[in-house]
Amino acid sequence: MNSNNNPKIKVLCVDDSALIRSVMTEIINSQPDMTVVGTAADPLVARELIKQTNPDVLTLDVEMPRMDGLEFLEKLMRLRPMPVLMVSSLTERGSEIALTALELGAVDFVTKPKLGVRDGLLNYTELIASKIRAASAARLLPSRRGAAAKAAAAGPGEAPLRSPLLSTEKLIIIGASTGGTEAIRDVLQPLPSDSPAVMIAQHMPPGFTKSFAQRLDGLCRITVKEAEHGERVLPGHAYIAPGGFHLSLARSGANYVAHLDQEPPVNRHRPSIDVLFDSVARHAGRNAIGVILTGMGKDGAEGLLRMKQAGAYTLAQDEASCVVFGMPREAIAIGAAHEVAPLHEMSRRVLAHLRSSFGERVNRV
Repeated sequence: MNSNNNPKIKVLCVDDSALIRSVMTEIINSQPDMTVVGTAADPLVARELIKQTNPDVLTLDVEMPRMDGLEFLEKLMRLRPMPVLMVSSLTERGSEIALTALELGAVDFVTKPKLGVRDGLLNYTELIASKIRAASAARLLPSRRGAAAKAAAAGPGEAPLRSPLLSTEKLIIIGASTGGTEAIRDVLQPLPSDSPAVMIAQHMPPGFTKSFAQRLDGLCRITVKEAEHGERVLPGHAYIAPGGFHLSLARSGANYVAHLDQEPPVNRHRPSIDVLFDSVARHAGRNAIGVILTGMGKDGAEGLLRMKQAGAYTLAQDEASCVVFGMPREAIAIGAAHEVAPLHEMSRRVLAHLRSSFGERVNRV
């Protein structure tokens, strides 16, 4: 039960569907720690309700009449920043808009079910509730679509490694959840084209990871793609776990290869960061660098520890730069991270460690 010292999370639901508004209200009000303080059929009504109810979290439909969800979000984050959870249709357009919303400052998104809207959403109770809790605890970061972000994106990036052996032997492994899409971009964008291969597990539902990979591919010097089962893991490439699949590292002779499966979720997630990190601990050991980024919960913390125990170098994002300091905090608490770093320094520190470890190896030979 909540006391006066621990009030309920106040949620305002904005959706043009009366059915969705009703179901969201039922789901949220069924939780002991949150309550719906209002619902709105469009952003113009929502604007007035925000003033009246002062919600902690806003759930916002992507496509609505009178004012597009993105237009409203952009104005909201500029004039009255608050945690926003997008509610998106599982379509190509829906996935693109959801990713743009994250750039604009939304904390996260949840998909609408395709079939049996009412029953489907009721089955999403745990998911929606956990995302609202994460949003209420999130640190709001500036929009990534402004001039400063564009200027940073156009920067020179990190210098090439110019070491074929270093690029082919080493791996960079990343796990992220809430806030991770933008954090991953910050890590990947500065990497040089001859970077070691990168493997990524980002908590994301099916249907969204392809758009995410394509968007990153257009921004990065390395090639970014959804991982495919059995493909070689090559330098200069980043492989993102497809939504709904676990991504693991495997070996085929001397080569690293990607392995995909649909085994049960781990830590309630598929893809699971622990699954990826555990496989890297087994097959790459000290040739890997593990990075755990912003996210709710503890997925990846134990796996990062196993990577460290296998000889890998491990880093965790610091609290100040996290949207949600959940997974990194868990990893730090169990001693899984060699280093804690702010997001804007993560790429530099990863590459600095690669260069220093390679130099030590050359000196020993």
